[in-house]
Amino acid sequence: MDLRAIMMGLAFAFMWSSAFTSARIIVAAAPPVSSLALRFLISGLIGVAIARMLGQTWRLTPAQWRATILFGICQNALYLGLNFVAMQTVEASLAAIIASTMPLMVGLALWVIWGERIGALGLVGLVAGVVGVALIMGTRLQGGADLYGVGLCIIGVFALTFATLAVRGATSGGNFMMVVGLQMLVGSVALGIVGAATETIEVIWSWQLIVAFVYTTLVPGLAATLVWFMLMDRIGAVKAATFLFLMPAFGVAVAALVLGEVLRIWDLVGVVIVTLGILAVQLSRQQQVIKD
Repeated sequence: MDLRAIMMGLAFAFMWSSAFTSARIIVAAAPPVSSLALRFLISGLIGVAIARMLGQTWRLTPAQWRATILFGICQNALYLGLNFVAMQTVEASLAAIIASTMPLMVGLALWVIWGERIGALGLVGLVAGVVGVALIMGTRLQGGADLYGVGLCIIGVFALTFATLAVRGATSGGNFMMVVGLQMLVGSVALGIVGAATETIEVIWSWQLIVAFVYTTLVPGLAATLVWFMLMDRIGAVKAATFLFLMPAFGVAVAALVLGEVLRIWDLVGVVIVTLGILAVQLSRQQQVIKD
């Protein structure tokens, strides 16, 4: 893995993790579902426009259409939609930690359901991840974390895990930027329907809200996606996924610096354990790919 790939991986992990902090700012001043629907509408239109300028087409393969619709609903509408609603009462750092367990859940499902060999390192990583999350959750719940919001975050990460497993290999065939843009538009339509039925549009305007919305739309929404695909093209999906182990640490750090969220000692201990657990699982999968 060369220096450029490492820098790209670090940039992706930071941009993706920072989305929870900007989302927390948005939902404090605007309806969460409708705000996210608007974000995906803008990001999706920009993504499709970029794809067309790159010469890509929306004539996707059946597998790509399946992946586009499934990810649009499960990742954009369910996973992010539930997280946006949850962050009205749940701190950004806690939402980021819960979301970061997705690689652990994918690894566990591949081992238990699909019988994928995981190795001793992977097993240690899964156990460490469970212990770390239990430590953080226990501390936060004792400190008064909202159970309803936490439950929404957990359901959201289950939806993302399901989508990740269901479309393995289905995005091959090119047109990656087009697929990303169309996924966002699918999410926008689904969230727009829900928002129109359940929310009243009341916005507390401020420069912080505008900056957070623009940042969320352009940086985690588009830039992180482009960097992710460039990274996968450079070093492969399995190696690229190794950088996901940085998400808990980055998510907690950004929330503390920008929002002033308090970090307790057991939070830090739990984050370190979860981070090492994710890294162990990803390295184990990487080693297994090399053996196979």
